[in-house]
Amino acid sequence: MALPEQDAATVADYPEVEDNSNEKKRQLKNKIFKGIFFGAVLFSLLMLLILLVRIFTQGIGFLNWEFMTSFASRNADEAGIQAAIVGTFWMMVVTAPVAFVLGVGTAVYLEEYAPTNKFTALIQMNISNLAGVPSIVFGLLGLTIFVRELSMGRSVLAGGLTMALLILPIIVVASQEAIRSVPSEMREASFGMGATKWQTMFRIIFPAALPGILTGNILALSRAIGETAPLIMIGALTYIAFLPDNVFSQFTVMPIQIFNWTSRPQEEFHFIAAAGIIVLLAMLLLMNSIAVWIRNKFQQRF
Repeated sequence: MALPEQDAATVADYPEVEDNSNEKKRQLKNKIFKGIFFGAVLFSLLMLLILLVRIFTQGIGFLNWEFMTSFASRNADEAGIQAAIVGTFWMMVVTAPVAFVLGVGTAVYLEEYAPTNKFTALIQMNISNLAGVPSIVFGLLGLTIFVRELSMGRSVLAGGLTMALLILPIIVVASQEAIRSVPSEMREASFGMGATKWQTMFRIIFPAALPGILTGNILALSRAIGETAPLIMIGALTYIAFLPDNVFSQFTVMPIQIFNWTSRPQEEFHFIAAAGIIVLLAMLLLMNSIAVWIRNKFQQRF
C-alpha cells in the first residue's frame, strides 16, 4: 500500500517545479507586455513619420526667402509668413518672462514659505486642476480681463499675458516637483553652516532645481507657441500687412496664420500651410535646443 501513497505526491512536494512554472508565466507576461509597449511606440513613430513626410513633401517647394519675407495675401503665389513670425516672437517676449517669474515664484513660496493648512492645500489643488483646463477658457479670461477691463485691445501685450496664464499652472507644478527633488541633506547642511532660509533657497536649492525648472518651462513655452484658441478669443488677426513694433501693436501668430490657410478651399494654400508648419517646427526646435543647452549647462555646473 506504500506505492499509492508515493504516487499521490503533489507538486507541493517539489517546490522547484512550482517555481519553474511561475517563472515561465512571468516571462510570458513580460514578453507580451514588452511586445504591446514596443508596438505602441512603433505605431506612434510611424504616424509621426507619415505626418512629417506629408508636411515636407507638400511644403518644401513653397519654402523660400520670398515666403519668409512676404505678408499674407489672397494670392497664393504672393502669400508669406513674415508678420506671423515677428508676431510670434513678440508674444514670446511677453509670455516667457511673465510666466517664468510668476510660476517659479509661486512654486518657491508654496514649497518653502507657505504654511501647511487647508488654505494652502486648496491653492495647490486648484493649481493642479488648472493645468487640465481647456485653453479656450483662458482665452475667455484674457478677453474679459486684458482686452476689455484693462483696455489693452487686440495687442501683443494682451495675447502674451493670456498665454502666460495658460502655461502658468504647468510651470508651477513642474517647478514644485523640481524643488522637491533636491535632497533634504543639502538644506540641512546649509542651515548647519549658519545660512538663512533665503540664502539656502537662493544659493543651494534653486540652482540645484534649475534644470528641472527649465525643463518645465521648455514644455510650457512649446505649448504656448502652438496654441490658437486663446488668441482667437482675444481677437488676434488672421491678416496683417505690417510688422508689430511694440507690445501694444496688433499682431498675428504662426498657428493662426496656418489655420487660416488650411481653412481655404484652394489647394495651393494647403501647400503654403505645410510650409508654415515647417517654419513653426524649426522655430520650436531652435527654441527648445537653446533651452536644453542652458539646462544642461546649469546641470553640469551644479
